[in-house]
Amino acid sequence: MWQHLHQLLNQIRTTKCTFWVVPMLWLLLLTGCGKFSRLQKSTDINEKYAGALDYYNRKDYFRAGTLLDEIIPLLKGNENYEKSQLYYAYCKYYMKELILSAYYFKTFYETFPRSAFAEEAYYMYCLSMVEDSPEYNLDQSNTLTAIDAIQSFVRQYPENEKREQIQSLIGQLRFKLERKAFENAKLFYQKEDYKAALIALENFRKDFPDSEYNEEAAYLRIVNQYNFVENSVESKRNDRLSDLMDMYEAFVDNYPKSKFIRDAESYYTFAAKALNRKPEPTAEVEPSSKR
Repeated sequence: MWQHLHQLLNQIRTTKCTFWVVPMLWLLLLTGCGKFSRLQKSTDINEKYAGALDYYNRKDYFRAGTLLDEIIPLLKGNENYEKSQLYYAYCKYYMKELILSAYYFKTFYETFPRSAFAEEAYYMYCLSMVEDSPEYNLDQSNTLTAIDAIQSFVRQYPENEKREQIQSLIGQLRFKLERKAFENAKLFYQKEDYKAALIALENFRKDFPDSEYNEEAAYLRIVNQYNFVENSVESKRNDRLSDLMDMYEAFVDNYPKSKFIRDAESYYTFAAKALNRKPEPTAEVEPSSKR
């Protein structure tokens, strides 16, 4: 509210009505500050609570939250004790202090499990965790927590009207986990740790069997296996060449129209020639040591 008043003051300073509007707006500004200051100093808990709700309804969540924070410990045993904590959690949510809102919504649910607002609080806990989930390239601990929270909510409240809406968010969260795992596997390849890359890519396939990245992951396994062969001791070279051919054959079976097919075939041809086998089919492209 105060920011809007300052903006309005700046706009009307250039108008002809400045001589009477500016003083009135400053009076309104000072009056608002005075009211909040008076409420903070008040020893009347009910007055403070009513003032907090007034600020909350006017979407002034900072002042509402400040007043609620001061009186919640004093409201214990009061009929408004339960609602004051729910309003406080909402203040944190609307101010985008999502870690705190998640904490307070969950605390409300655990403190008042039989409350008429317990289901709503748990839903808002889930929503806070979802919105706090970071970009895929950052630590995904909160994403995992959000998924667990949603699954728990759906199990506990199967008839909730927002069940499908909140459950649909799991797909978005899992996509972040997929992307994170896939990029981590690629990072091993970029660092030329081919064995670790092979393990990571295979784990990715098992963990995310329906991922849209599986085609590229299967191709990257072939590339990594080729580099793994090139860095192998002679005694293990033939076995790893055979594994390379097997990877290609599995790749062709699963992705016969892949955009990577021609390049993958070049690695297959290389392995077949190295093992003195006749490649079928063959490709004219020679594999590079690192793609």
